[in-house]
Amino acid sequence: MRRREFITVVGIMVAWPLAVRAQTTRTYRVGALLVGNADADTFRKELGEELRKAGYVEGQNLVFEMRSAEGKIDQLPKLAAELVDLKVDVIIAVYTPCALAAKQATREIPIVMLAGDPLGIGLVPSLNRPGGNITGLSLMSAELSGKCVEIIHDLLPSAQRVAALGYANDPFSKPFLEQVKLAGKNIGVEIAPAIMVGKTDELDDAFSLMIKERASAVIVMASLSLRNVAELALHHHLPAVSVPRSFPELGGLLSYGLDGPDTFRRSGDFVIKILRGANPAEMPVEQPTKFELVINLKTAKALGVTIPPSLFVRADEVIE
Repeated sequence: MRRREFITVVGIMVAWPLAVRAQTTRTYRVGALLVGNADADTFRKELGEELRKAGYVEGQNLVFEMRSAEGKIDQLPKLAAELVDLKVDVIIAVYTPCALAAKQATREIPIVMLAGDPLGIGLVPSLNRPGGNITGLSLMSAELSGKCVEIIHDLLPSAQRVAALGYANDPFSKPFLEQVKLAGKNIGVEIAPAIMVGKTDELDDAFSLMIKERASAVIVMASLSLRNVAELALHHHLPAVSVPRSFPELGGLLSYGLDGPDTFRRSGDFVIKILRGANPAEMPVEQPTKFELVINLKTAKALGVTIPPSLFVRADEVIE
Protein backbone atom coordinates (compact mmCIF):
# COMPACT_ATOMS: atom_id res chain seq x y z
CA MET A 1 0.00 0.00 0.00
CA ARG A 2 1.29 3.41 -0.94
CA ARG A 3 1.98 5.91 1.84
CA ARG A 4 -0.74 8.32 0.64
CA GLU A 5 -3.32 5.50 0.55
CA PHE A 6 -2.23 4.36 4.05
CA ILE A 7 -2.66 7.87 5.49
CA THR A 8 -6.11 8.13 3.87
CA VAL A 9 -7.25 4.79 5.37
CA VAL A 10 -5.93 5.69 8.83
CA GLY A 11 -7.63 9.10 8.62
CA ILE A 12 -10.95 7.44 7.81
CA MET A 13 -10.52 4.98 10.71
CA VAL A 14 -9.83 7.83 13.17
CA ALA A 15 -12.55 10.08 11.83
CA TRP A 16 -15.25 7.39 11.75
CA PRO A 17 -15.74 6.95 15.51
CA LEU A 18 -15.61 10.72 15.94
CA ALA A 19 -18.35 11.09 13.37
CA VAL A 20 -20.40 8.37 15.08
CA ARG A 21 -19.98 10.11 18.43
CA ALA A 22 -21.05 13.42 16.89
CA GLN A 23 -24.17 11.78 15.47
CA THR A 24 -25.10 10.07 18.76
CA THR A 25 -24.36 13.06 21.02
CA ARG A 26 -27.63 14.64 22.08
CA THR A 27 -28.66 17.84 23.80
CA TYR A 28 -30.27 17.40 27.22
CA ARG A 29 -32.94 19.67 28.64
CA VAL A 30 -32.91 20.22 32.39
CA GLY A 31 -35.90 22.03 33.86
CA ALA A 32 -35.90 23.84 37.20
CA LEU A 33 -38.88 25.09 39.17
CA LEU A 34 -38.43 27.65 41.97
CA VAL A 35 -40.81 29.45 44.32
CA GLY A 36 -38.86 32.72 44.21
CA ASN A 37 -35.58 34.28 43.19
CA ALA A 38 -33.74 34.44 46.53
CA ASP A 39 -31.72 31.29 45.86
CA ALA A 40 -31.84 31.38 42.06
CA ASP A 41 -28.32 32.65 41.34
CA THR A 42 -26.61 30.32 43.81
CA PHE A 43 -28.73 27.40 42.64
CA ARG A 44 -27.88 27.93 38.98
CA LYS A 45 -24.18 28.46 39.69
CA GLU A 46 -23.71 25.37 41.85
CA LEU A 47 -25.89 23.11 39.73
CA GLY A 48 -24.25 24.29 36.52
CA GLU A 49 -20.77 23.65 37.89
CA GLU A 50 -21.70 20.14 39.02
CA LEU A 51 -23.19 19.29 35.63
CA ARG A 52 -20.21 20.82 33.84
CA LYS A 53 -17.79 18.57 35.71
CA ALA A 54 -19.79 15.59 34.45
CA GLY A 55 -19.62 16.79 30.84
CA TYR A 56 -23.00 18.52 30.57
CA VAL A 57 -22.26 22.07 29.43
CA GLU A 58 -24.87 24.73 28.82
CA GLY A 59 -24.68 25.98 25.26
CA GLN A 60 -23.05 22.76 24.06
CA ASN A 61 -25.02 19.68 25.04
CA LEU A 62 -27.27 21.17 27.73
CA VAL A 63 -30.26 23.52 27.71
CA PHE A 64 -31.28 24.84 31.11
CA GLU A 65 -34.95 25.83 31.46
CA MET A 66 -35.52 27.70 34.73
CA ARG A 67 -38.95 28.89 35.85
CA SER A 68 -39.62 30.99 38.97
CA ALA A 69 -43.04 31.77 40.42
CA GLU A 70 -41.51 34.94 41.94
CA GLY A 71 -43.23 34.20 45.23
CA LYS A 72 -46.65 33.45 43.71
CA ILE A 73 -47.28 29.80 44.54
CA ASP A 74 -50.49 29.71 42.50
CA GLN A 75 -48.33 30.15 39.36
CA LEU A 76 -46.38 26.93 39.96
CA PRO A 77 -48.82 24.49 38.23
CA LYS A 78 -48.70 26.59 35.06
CA LEU A 79 -44.89 26.78 35.15
CA ALA A 80 -44.58 23.06 35.80
CA ALA A 81 -46.84 22.39 32.81
CA GLU A 82 -44.56 24.58 30.66
CA LEU A 83 -41.57 22.41 31.56
CA VAL A 84 -43.55 19.26 30.71
CA ASP A 85 -44.56 20.72 27.35
CA LEU A 86 -40.89 21.44 26.64
CA LYS A 87 -40.23 17.70 27.14
CA VAL A 88 -37.35 18.29 29.54
CA ASP A 89 -35.34 15.21 30.53
CA VAL A 90 -35.59 15.97 34.26
CA ILE A 91 -37.20 18.58 36.51
CA ILE A 92 -35.49 19.93 39.64
CA ALA A 93 -38.13 21.17 42.08
CA VAL A 94 -36.69 23.54 44.67
CA TYR A 95 -38.80 23.39 47.86
CA THR A 96 -42.03 21.61 48.66
CA PRO A 97 -44.61 23.65 46.65
CA CYS A 98 -42.53 23.15 43.50
CA ALA A 99 -42.24 19.42 44.10
CA LEU A 100 -46.01 19.13 44.53
CA ALA A 101 -46.67 21.14 41.36
CA ALA A 102 -44.20 19.03 39.38
CA LYS A 103 -45.74 15.80 40.69
CA GLN A 104 -49.19 16.96 39.57
CA ALA A 105 -47.85 17.91 36.15
CA THR A 106 -46.17 14.62 35.22
CA ARG A 107 -45.87 10.98 36.17
CA GLU A 108 -43.28 10.23 33.47
CA ILE A 109 -40.55 12.89 33.58
CA PRO A 110 -38.07 12.25 36.43
CA ILE A 111 -38.25 14.82 39.24
CA VAL A 112 -35.41 15.70 41.62
CA MET A 113 -36.98 17.40 44.63
CA LEU A 114 -35.57 19.50 47.42
CA ALA A 115 -38.49 19.23 49.83
CA GLY A 116 -39.08 19.77 53.52
CA ASP A 117 -40.97 16.60 54.48
CA PRO A 118 -41.42 14.44 51.35
CA LEU A 119 -42.72 11.44 53.28
CA GLY A 120 -45.08 13.38 55.53
CA ILE A 121 -46.80 15.30 52.72
CA GLY A 122 -47.02 12.30 50.39
CA LEU A 123 -44.47 13.13 47.73
CA VAL A 124 -42.98 9.65 48.09
CA PRO A 125 -44.25 6.52 49.90
CA SER A 126 -40.77 5.58 51.11
CA LEU A 127 -37.42 7.35 51.43
CA ASN A 128 -35.45 4.19 50.62
CA ARG A 129 -37.52 3.20 47.58
CA PRO A 130 -39.51 6.19 46.27
CA GLY A 131 -41.16 3.93 43.70
CA GLY A 132 -42.31 6.56 41.19
CA ASN A 133 -40.73 9.34 39.15
CA ILE A 134 -39.62 11.41 42.18
CA THR A 135 -36.43 11.26 44.22
CA GLY A 136 -33.99 13.82 45.63
CA LEU A 137 -33.30 15.36 49.01
CA SER A 138 -35.29 15.74 52.19
CA LEU A 139 -34.43 19.16 53.61
CA MET A 140 -35.77 18.42 57.12
CA SER A 141 -37.03 22.02 57.15
CA ALA A 142 -39.70 21.41 59.79
CA GLU A 143 -37.19 20.02 62.29
CA LEU A 144 -34.74 22.80 61.46
CA SER A 145 -37.46 25.41 62.01
CA GLY A 146 -37.85 23.92 65.47
CA LYS A 147 -34.11 24.25 65.95
CA CYS A 148 -34.46 27.96 65.09
CA VAL A 149 -36.68 28.35 68.17
CA GLU A 150 -33.83 26.99 70.31
CA ILE A 151 -31.39 29.40 68.69
CA ILE A 152 -33.71 32.34 69.41
CA HIS A 153 -33.79 31.18 73.05
CA ASP A 154 -29.96 31.13 73.10
CA LEU A 155 -29.89 34.58 71.52
CA LEU A 156 -32.62 36.14 73.67
CA PRO A 157 -32.92 34.08 76.89
CA SER A 158 -35.56 36.44 78.27
CA ALA A 159 -37.89 35.96 75.28
CA GLN A 160 -41.13 34.32 76.44
CA ARG A 161 -43.18 34.77 73.26
CA VAL A 162 -41.95 34.01 69.75
CA ALA A 163 -44.14 34.41 66.68
CA ALA A 164 -44.38 31.95 63.81
CA LEU A 165 -44.97 33.23 60.28
CA GLY A 166 -45.99 30.73 57.62
CA TYR A 167 -47.38 30.56 54.10
CA ALA A 168 -50.98 29.30 54.13
CA ASN A 169 -50.82 28.10 50.49
CA ASP A 170 -47.88 25.80 51.18
CA PRO A 171 -48.87 22.31 52.48
CA PHE A 172 -45.59 22.31 54.39
CA SER A 173 -47.04 24.97 56.72
CA LYS A 174 -48.60 22.26 58.91
CA PRO A 175 -45.38 20.37 59.80
CA PHE A 176 -43.58 23.72 60.05
CA LEU A 177 -45.96 24.98 62.72
CA GLU A 178 -46.07 21.62 64.52
CA GLN A 179 -42.29 21.50 64.92
CA VAL A 180 -42.03 25.15 65.95
CA LYS A 181 -44.70 24.68 68.63
CA LEU A 182 -43.10 21.44 69.84
CA ALA A 183 -39.71 23.14 70.18
CA GLY A 184 -41.30 26.04 72.05
CA LYS A 185 -43.04 23.69 74.45
CA ASN A 186 -39.81 21.81 75.15
CA ILE A 187 -37.92 24.95 76.20
CA GLY A 188 -40.77 26.90 77.77
CA VAL A 189 -41.31 29.48 75.03
CA GLU A 190 -44.85 30.36 73.93
CA ILE A 191 -45.31 30.38 70.15
CA ALA A 192 -47.66 33.30 69.65
CA PRO A 193 -49.01 34.65 67.49
CA ALA A 194 -48.92 31.91 64.83
CA ILE A 195 -49.83 33.64 61.58
CA MET A 196 -50.43 32.11 58.15
CA VAL A 197 -50.51 34.57 55.25
CA GLY A 198 -51.82 33.81 51.78
CA LYS A 199 -50.37 36.81 49.91
CA THR A 200 -47.33 39.05 50.19
CA ASP A 201 -49.50 42.10 50.79
CA GLU A 202 -50.73 40.49 54.03
CA LEU A 203 -47.25 40.68 55.58
CA ASP A 204 -47.66 44.26 56.84
CA ASP A 205 -50.69 43.32 58.92
CA ALA A 206 -48.93 40.17 60.11
CA PHE A 207 -46.02 42.15 61.53
CA SER A 208 -48.35 44.70 63.10
CA LEU A 209 -50.10 41.85 64.91
CA MET A 210 -46.77 40.44 66.12
CA ILE A 211 -45.85 43.80 67.64
CA LYS A 212 -49.31 44.15 69.18
CA GLU A 213 -48.99 40.65 70.70
CA ARG A 214 -45.55 41.56 72.09
CA ALA A 215 -43.61 38.84 70.30
CA SER A 216 -39.86 39.07 70.98
CA ALA A 217 -38.85 37.44 67.68
CA VAL A 218 -40.30 35.54 64.72
CA ILE A 219 -39.58 32.19 63.04
CA VAL A 220 -40.14 32.52 59.28
CA MET A 221 -41.20 29.77 56.90
CA ALA A 222 -38.81 29.33 53.97
CA SER A 223 -41.31 29.59 51.09
CA LEU A 224 -42.38 33.13 52.00
CA SER A 225 -41.01 36.17 50.17
CA LEU A 226 -37.86 36.33 52.31
CA ARG A 227 -36.68 39.72 51.05
CA ASN A 228 -39.99 41.33 52.01
CA VAL A 229 -40.01 39.58 55.37
CA ALA A 230 -36.43 40.64 56.14
CA GLU A 231 -37.23 44.28 55.32
CA LEU A 232 -40.41 44.30 57.42
CA ALA A 233 -38.70 42.59 60.36
CA LEU A 234 -36.01 45.28 60.36
CA HIS A 235 -38.61 48.04 59.98
CA HIS A 236 -40.58 46.72 62.98
CA HIS A 237 -37.40 46.12 64.96
CA LEU A 238 -38.16 42.40 65.31
CA PRO A 239 -35.43 39.72 65.22
CA ALA A 240 -36.31 37.21 62.48
CA VAL A 241 -34.87 33.75 61.92
CA SER A 242 -35.38 31.25 59.10
CA VAL A 243 -33.86 28.08 57.65
CA PRO A 244 -32.46 29.18 54.23
CA ARG A 245 -29.02 30.76 54.06
CA SER A 246 -30.46 33.35 51.67
CA PHE A 247 -32.47 34.88 54.53
CA PRO A 248 -29.55 36.59 56.35
CA GLU A 249 -28.02 37.38 52.96
CA LEU A 250 -31.19 39.37 52.24
CA GLY A 251 -31.07 41.18 55.57
CA GLY A 252 -32.67 38.73 57.99
CA LEU A 253 -30.97 38.28 61.37
CA LEU A 254 -29.79 34.70 61.03
CA SER A 255 -30.46 31.27 59.54
CA TYR A 256 -29.90 27.72 60.64
CA GLY A 257 -30.28 25.08 57.99
CA LEU A 258 -28.61 23.10 55.30
CA ASP A 259 -25.48 24.23 53.56
CA GLY A 260 -27.34 25.71 50.57
CA PRO A 261 -24.61 25.50 47.91
CA ASP A 262 -23.75 21.95 49.00
CA THR A 263 -27.43 20.96 48.75
CA PHE A 264 -27.69 22.36 45.22
CA ARG A 265 -24.54 20.47 44.23
CA ARG A 266 -25.99 17.27 45.64
CA SER A 267 -29.14 17.76 43.58
CA GLY A 268 -26.82 17.86 40.57
CA ASP A 269 -25.60 14.35 41.44
CA PHE A 270 -29.18 13.07 41.11
CA VAL A 271 -29.62 14.85 37.78
CA ILE A 272 -26.40 13.38 36.40
CA LYS A 273 -27.38 9.83 37.38
CA ILE A 274 -30.81 10.24 35.80
CA LEU A 275 -29.37 11.65 32.55
CA ARG A 276 -27.13 8.57 32.46
CA GLY A 277 -30.10 6.25 32.75
CA ALA A 278 -30.76 5.74 36.47
CA ASN A 279 -34.35 5.07 37.53
CA PRO A 280 -35.62 7.58 40.14
CA ALA A 281 -37.93 4.91 41.56
CA GLU A 282 -34.84 3.04 42.79
CA MET A 283 -32.82 6.05 43.98
CA PRO A 284 -33.19 6.56 47.76
CA VAL A 285 -34.13 10.02 48.98
CA GLU A 286 -31.13 11.49 50.81
CA GLN A 287 -31.28 13.26 54.16
CA PRO A 288 -29.00 16.15 55.10
CA THR A 289 -25.72 15.71 56.95
CA LYS A 290 -24.27 19.21 56.73
CA PHE A 291 -25.79 22.21 58.53
CA GLU A 292 -24.72 25.82 58.95
CA LEU A 293 -25.45 28.82 61.14
CA VAL A 294 -25.22 32.18 59.35
CA ILE A 295 -25.52 35.51 61.23
CA ASN A 296 -26.00 38.97 59.73
CA LEU A 297 -24.04 41.18 62.13
CA LYS A 298 -25.15 44.40 60.41
CA THR A 299 -28.80 43.47 61.05
CA ALA A 300 -28.02 42.52 64.65
CA LYS A 301 -26.49 45.95 65.25
CA ALA A 302 -29.47 47.69 63.61
CA LEU A 303 -31.82 45.75 65.89
CA GLY A 304 -29.69 46.40 68.97
CA VAL A 305 -29.18 42.66 69.47
CA THR A 306 -25.93 41.49 71.02
CA ILE A 307 -24.79 38.13 69.66
CA PRO A 308 -23.60 35.93 72.56
CA PRO A 309 -20.04 34.56 72.25
CA SER A 310 -21.46 31.03 72.24
CA LEU A 311 -23.35 31.74 68.99
CA PHE A 312 -20.33 33.47 67.42
CA VAL A 313 -18.29 30.34 68.07
CA ARG A 314 -20.95 28.15 66.46
CA ALA A 315 -21.47 30.41 63.43
CA ASP A 316 -20.23 29.10 60.09
CA GLU A 317 -20.39 32.58 58.60
CA VAL A 318 -20.87 36.10 59.95
CA ILE A 319 -22.07 38.66 57.41
CA GLU A 320 -20.67 42.10 58.22
